[in-house]
Amino acid sequence: MLKGITSFFDRLVQRYLPDAFLFAIILTLVVLVLGIGITGSSPGEMVQYWGDGFWNLLAFAMQMSLIVVTGYILANTPVVKSLLSKLSRLADTPGKAIMLVTFVTAIACLINYGFGLVVGALLAVHVAKRVPNVDYRLLMASAYGGFIVWHGGLSGSIPLTIATEDHFLVDSIGSIPVTETLFSGLNIAIVLALLVSLPLLNLWMLKTSGDLSKNNLHFLENESAEEELAATAAADMTPAERLENSMILSMLIGILGLVFIIYHFKQNGLDLNINIVNFIFLFLGIIFHKTPRRFLNTVTDGVKNAGGIIIQFPFYAGIMGMMVASGLSEEMSRWFVSISTEFTFPLFTFLSAGIVNFFVPSGGGQWAVQAPIMVPGAMELGVGTAKTAMAVAWGDAWTNMIQPFWALPLLAIAGLKVKDIMGFCVIILFWSAVPISLALLFL
Repeated sequence: MLKGITSFFDRLVQRYLPDAFLFAIILTLVVLVLGIGITGSSPGEMVQYWGDGFWNLLAFAMQMSLIVVTGYILANTPVVKSLLSKLSRLADTPGKAIMLVTFVTAIACLINYGFGLVVGALLAVHVAKRVPNVDYRLLMASAYGGFIVWHGGLSGSIPLTIATEDHFLVDSIGSIPVTETLFSGLNIAIVLALLVSLPLLNLWMLKTSGDLSKNNLHFLENESAEEELAATAAADMTPAERLENSMILSMLIGILGLVFIIYHFKQNGLDLNINIVNFIFLFLGIIFHKTPRRFLNTVTDGVKNAGGIIIQFPFYAGIMGMMVASGLSEEMSRWFVSISTEFTFPLFTFLSAGIVNFFVPSGGGQWAVQAPIMVPGAMELGVGTAKTAMAVAWGDAWTNMIQPFWALPLLAIAGLKVKDIMGFCVIILFWSAVPISLALLFL
């Protein structure tokens, strides 16, 4: 039965899902029409909302571009290649390959979502080299599937936001500690259920897949470039070339970066935010590449993978601008509140968050949009605020499985298109809804 379902969705996606950039354009037009039809906004107003929001994700787009580039830089160092290669040895069959990548990615995403996305993709590449007969598409879908747990982990933006003393709803709900959200029985149960079931689900889907790995392993294959540079005769170098191939400058700036990293964790504890992840990747890459020239050659190759992120994120920012400014996201949330009871409210909150996330693919941004509607609704029905917040958080994570926004960094590293993995991700979406919904209803 699962074989037929998986094959159906894979064929459907391969045939009808356009490139991720075209998907963003179509989504833009859909939100434009919905805003006019549902909120009563004029076409001119919707266009203005779109344009006003278009550049609101520039900082975040730069962060995600750097995740891809710095991840590529670090992955191309001999040290990291060796580590990933050794970890990949745990997989000597396609089944073990799928389960290893799923589980490691999920654990890494529980630590930090950006870290997990990059680590999962890089590990999948090395595992595919180790097990060449594994389906490369499913392997990368498994890596992306592990991302679903991120909002239940240490970088979950919603539970971390409401744990601060100055968040925007502090006057009405106070500060809610992570012991009531991330470390609650509800959240732990969902995380454990997904950690156990997702590797098994992906292993089951393996029976339906083919072998595409040989056509996609063009990543991390630049070993010879470093050796050629190292062979350059020192006597033939100009003073500038001597600097470019000197280890001294790389080590000095690298040590400076390491000092700051140590200082950061000493002052802030395990604050593994996206900026410090990029910082760690960047300066370890500088140190492990040893010379500025080797480092810069890898940077040149790495930036080619960030094109999709750079051009598509502004369109999603425009979509978010229309959703928020027109009130369309509020209308969606209010409708779900209006049909809820005390028992069903957490489930409907989860579902509404999943729908809103499709158009506002940002955990913090989504909470800003939905919290003013969902929190008063929860209070009126007698539902706990912490549970409501986690319902929104899991809804935000859930539909990431069919939202190309977060898949772009992984796809850039993998050398795949969104339609290559999305058929498998649809199955992950359907399955993950089961343990999440049951936990929200009965725990």
